[in-house]
Amino acid sequence: MGMTMTQKILAAHAGLDEVKAGQLIMAKLDMVLANDITGPVAINEMKKINKTEVFDKNKVALVPDHFTPNKDIKSANNCKYMREFAYSQDITNYFEIGEVGIEHALLPEKGLVTAGDVIIGADSHTCTYGALGAFSTGVGSTDMAAGMATGEAWFKVPSAIKFNLTGSLSPWVSGKDVILHIIGLIGVDGALYKSMEFTGEGVSSLTMDDRFTIANMAIEAGAKNGIFPVDDKTLEYIKEHSTKEYKVFEADADAEYDEVYEINLSELKPTVAFPHLPENTHTVEESGDIEIDQVVIGSCTNGRISDLRIAAKVLDGKKVKKGIRTIIIPATQQIYLQAVKEGLMEIFINAGAIVSAPTCGPCLGGHMGVLASGEKAVSTTNRNFVGRMGAIDSEIYLASPAVAAASAITGKISEPKDLGM
Repeated sequence: MGMTMTQKILAAHAGLDEVKAGQLIMAKLDMVLANDITGPVAINEMKKINKTEVFDKNKVALVPDHFTPNKDIKSANNCKYMREFAYSQDITNYFEIGEVGIEHALLPEKGLVTAGDVIIGADSHTCTYGALGAFSTGVGSTDMAAGMATGEAWFKVPSAIKFNLTGSLSPWVSGKDVILHIIGLIGVDGALYKSMEFTGEGVSSLTMDDRFTIANMAIEAGAKNGIFPVDDKTLEYIKEHSTKEYKVFEADADAEYDEVYEINLSELKPTVAFPHLPENTHTVEESGDIEIDQVVIGSCTNGRISDLRIAAKVLDGKKVKKGIRTIIIPATQQIYLQAVKEGLMEIFINAGAIVSAPTCGPCLGGHMGVLASGEKAVSTTNRNFVGRMGAIDSEIYLASPAVAAASAITGKISEPKDLGM
């Protein structure tokens, strides 16, 4: 029996001709990532095993993005601790205020992750880089410490689910709607410790940003990773951004999959995940009149330039409804600058929104948009668990930038067609 795309990448990095689902392996790492929450814990674990140096200063990335700009003394101390470690180790890829971005948007932009890589990160949404044809997955801070020290990590080789994509997306439907639809279909544990492998002629119609969004939220279906084939769009992105060599892996024709799902992109509609799980999905048409208090457009899931362009297209010439706090968060400094150059910031401000520095911020109830008791938010982030963005009785509705922007205007869950667009 042949191997899946993920299995081929893992076999190559383990120095093996082949691997099988369930097999335990040690694999060499191309990038090890941590942020200001998980990094300090990993650094402490390194010290416990008496490791004083990272395995390769060019293959470790430390990105303080969760509680930055520092929201309080504790977050400032965490960043200071990581900063001092980065400087002492001469870490090449340490990014802070002024050059920082939300880690999973920043690393692809900087060309630090590419096709064929094996990447671990002490953050669950590290699976984002599967959009580039890489194996990337989130790990705990202890595994992160071992990875920083040795350049290797152990894995149980995952089995796989194939998602065969056909057709193309309708206007105002995006990668966020695709992954919300899929999670609604299979559930938050539907791909538990499996590789979600996306294939089919429909892949070519998806932008790279669509793919980043879909791979990013593979973890919300319980997956070990999500991965896309490397096609012309991927290669174009890699050639524009990558700072290192890449390798293309393809699944064997006789690769084994636990399940195969057929997804016709043309049939998908704007979709929202209701509280308190990403699997609790409904189309906007089915949502009814749910009034909201806040809109957040940003995060590692939907803070890229295409997301801001979509939001600006909806908001252009319109006003956010009185009382609806609307927060726009570009995912990196370069995205922020591009949005300024394109006049998007003027549209946002004229509409009555505010723009934040790049940060994870409200996604995890950190800062820049924490919800009060009983409040409801439409957010382009990736999780809507109880208390995720603030008070335990607040509610989060996950949606695309188009739906979030339309909802900001109407004050209730809406889509652009409700505005006559």
